[in-house]
Amino acid sequence: MLFDLLGSGNPALGILTFLIVFAVLVFCISVHEFAHAYAANRLGDPTPKALGRLTLNPMAHLDPLGTLLLVVAGFGWGKPVPFNPNYLQNPRRGSAIISLAGPLTNFSFAVLFALVYKVMPVGIVSEVLTLVVYLNLVLGFFNLIPVHPLDGFKVVWGLLPYQLSIQWMDLAPYGIYFLLILIFTNLTDILVRTPVSYFVKLLL
Repeated sequence: MLFDLLGSGNPALGILTFLIVFAVLVFCISVHEFAHAYAANRLGDPTPKALGRLTLNPMAHLDPLGTLLLVVAGFGWGKPVPFNPNYLQNPRRGSAIISLAGPLTNFSFAVLFALVYKVMPVGIVSEVLTLVVYLNLVLGFFNLIPVHPLDGFKVVWGLLPYQLSIQWMDLAPYGIYFLLILIFTNLTDILVRTPVSYFVKLLL
């Protein structure tokens, strides 16, 4: 939890660390959502731009509940970026690209912050960078779980043959139930923790 950062021996240092990590995570979530909007716009869908989502301004992307959980649990989410597949030349492939753009952005930030970590002296800044790398990886891999409404669901939809993709999309209404089952059985922890642990070791 981000609140754990406030429990350090130095309260002022704990508060400063809390604010830094929170600010970076808010920015990373905003970039994640911006990447969806940018990809949709590049593929010919004006919907995100018309809705004011083609911006890095966090206020356009933060979800109230997701932001609250970001503070309480150290993990949250932004408002989903709506897009209209009818504007896309290839709706399924385009949807997959748009959906994949968010997690790929998180992975890019994980690599970027890992490179910064390599040149920083050991201390509170390096600890913050470690946490930022870790949470970017968590956000990226969590969103790649192929369950609606996560990004991975539409990525798989875009990769499947046409007939199978129709059957796959029929599962969308049940996605939230599948996701809750995965969460409460700790399967999401297993699905996410394994690749995250590997790449944290690889990057740091």
